[in-house]
Amino acid sequence: MSPQSDSQARLHAVGASGGDESVVEGPLHGYHHETYVFPLPGEKGSGPQARWKCREPRPGLLWFDRRCFASEEQLLNDLNGRIRGIPDIIEADGLKLQRFIEGRTLGSVCASGLAVPDDFLRQIVGLFPQLVRITSESLSVDRRCAAEDRPEDGDSDGFLERLVCFTEEHVYQGNSATFERLFGELGVPAESFEQLRKHVSGLRERPFCLLHADLHRENFIVDDDRRLWTIDWELAMVGDPLYDLATHLHLMRYPVRQARDAAHQWADAVERARPGSAAGWRHDLPLLLGYKRAQSLFTDVIRAALSLDPGPDAHWRRQLVRAALKLRPVLADAALPLGLESVPGMRRIVTALVRWRREHGVPSA
Repeated sequence: MSPQSDSQARLHAVGASGGDESVVEGPLHGYHHETYVFPLPGEKGSGPQARWKCREPRPGLLWFDRRCFASEEQLLNDLNGRIRGIPDIIEADGLKLQRFIEGRTLGSVCASGLAVPDDFLRQIVGLFPQLVRITSESLSVDRRCAAEDRPEDGDSDGFLERLVCFTEEHVYQGNSATFERLFGELGVPAESFEQLRKHVSGLRERPFCLLHADLHRENFIVDDDRRLWTIDWELAMVGDPLYDLATHLHLMRYPVRQARDAAHQWADAVERARPGSAAGWRHDLPLLLGYKRAQSLFTDVIRAALSLDPGPDAHWRRQLVRAALKLRPVLADAALPLGLESVPGMRRIVTALVRWRREHGVPSA
C-alpha cells in the first residue's frame, strides 16, 4: 500500500469518483497540497470528459505567505463570470471541487528567464484590468485575515507594512529558534527589518482591489487553443494593485526588456479600467520589488536549509553547493532593501549551511 493510499485527500477523491480507484490520478506535484485528479461518474458525453481535483493541505509545512480568504473555492465561485479563464467549482459527495484545467503550465512552454510569446503576454496583461475592477465591497467571501491586516482603501504604505510585519513576525521571528543564527552568519541581522521599512516607505495611494498575489509561470495553464487559465488563487488578497505587478515581475523572471514592456502595458491597462490604479507606479515599483527580494531571502534561506538531506547521503555535498549557488544571488538582490553591509561569498554560505545542517539537520519539508 502506498503512503498516500489511505490519506484523507485520496479517500475523498476515490469517494467522489464513485469508488473507482483506477481513475484517480495523483498525488500531483505541489508544495502546499496533496492533490488528486479524477472524472466524476456519469459525466461522459460526446466531448472530452472533464476532470476535477480534490486536495488537502500537507501536514507540517511552513507557510511563508499571508492568506486572506477562508476558502479558495468560495473565492473562485464568487469570481465566476467576472474573471475569465479560472476553474469552475462544483460540489460532489459533500466536497467543493475545482475543475482540473487540462494543458501545460506556461513554465513548461517557456522556462523562467525566457521571453513569453506576445499572445501569452497580452492575455496576462489582460487579467489585471479584470482584477482592479473587483473591490472588497463587491466580494462575498469569508475572510481569515485579522482586522488590523486590512488597512483603509488606498493606504498603500499601510498595506505594505502589514506584509513586512508578516515576514518579520511569522517567517523570521516565528522560526528564529532554528534559523536566527544561520541568518546572522549570512550577514542578515534582525535589524535589517528597520532598513527594509525605510527603503519601502512613501508609497503613493492607489485604490485597492483583488490581487492574485502569486502570478508565476506554473500558475498559468496553456490549453490546446493557446488560451491561458489562471489557477491557484489561495494567496489572493485585497490591496495595492501595484503589488500584484511587482510580485508577478519578481516571480516571472522576464528578460529585462520584456519586464519593462509588461510594466508599461500593465499601467495603461489598469489605468483605463480604473483611474488611479497606476498612480506613481514608476517611483513605487522598484520599492515593491525591493520588498519582494527581501521576502524571498527569508523564505529561500529556510527552504534551502531544509532541503539538505540530514542522513549520510553521499550526494549531500552536491546538494550543499546547489543550495549555496541559489542563495548567493538571492542575498545580492536583497542587499539594498535590507541594508546588508556585504554579500557573503560561496565559502561563507557553505560554511554557514554546513554548521546549520550539523546542528539542526531535519528531514526535508
